[in-house]
Amino acid sequence: VLTLAVDERTKHSPQHITLQATKSADGWQLNGAKNSVLNGHVANQLIVVARTSGSAHDQAGITLFMVESSAPGIVIEQVRGVDSQSTARITFNNVAVSTDNVLGSVDNGWPTLQAALNAGRVAAASEMLGIAEEVLARTLLYLKARKQFDRVIGEFQALQHRAAMLYCDIELSRSAVLKALQGLDADTGTATATALASVAKAHAGKTVTRAVQEGVQLHGGMGMTDEFDIGFFMKRARVLQELFGDANFHMNQLALLKQY
Repeated sequence: VLTLAVDERTKHSPQHITLQATKSADGWQLNGAKNSVLNGHVANQLIVVARTSGSAHDQAGITLFMVESSAPGIVIEQVRGVDSQSTARITFNNVAVSTDNVLGSVDNGWPTLQAALNAGRVAAASEMLGIAEEVLARTLLYLKARKQFDRVIGEFQALQHRAAMLYCDIELSRSAVLKALQGLDADTGTATATALASVAKAHAGKTVTRAVQEGVQLHGGMGMTDEFDIGFFMKRARVLQELFGDANFHMNQLALLKQY
């Protein structure tokens, strides 16, 4: 089991790398910590994003290392998320890594990291699209079955409008995700692929948030209970929104890309 250890803050910020990799007689030593490492508590190996030169926010000076999770000096703390899936906080204390475990070239890990993150972002966007679709499907079934004032509530125009707007958002997200997947097929590391991944992640994130909120509200009070599945979709959607950057992160990234 392999996982990526990149984030150091509570919010996704892949350029902010302060975990230091310093040269040693036998290779490198890693010192620092990572947050929100997906399945880090069960991973056998870690791809660790470390800084070998430059300052905290520089793209240059980032290097990727393959590290055994059982290596001396590594402390792993399991953290269970609101969606009941686990991440890990991982601390590195003078962890020795050989030069053979450098992935790619020293100081030039950013393009490879960006390509991997783009793939992860589009995968998360795809899952959010699936959640939004399933929530809408279940909600429509409920609207067609639940009766109030001797009428099926799906006959109420206000509820029809809300369902129709959500359907439109889902179809737009579907197009954005499809285009992002095509961008990955062409080249995961280009600026175009990065922009398309950001569009898909931002739009799918906004759509799934609207979907789960509408799903809970249109189901009424029981939509808030753990005995009903809609609430679980909401929890998973919240985690996916933050994973690899929320909508605000990606809208900002798109603005930065437009500067060049």
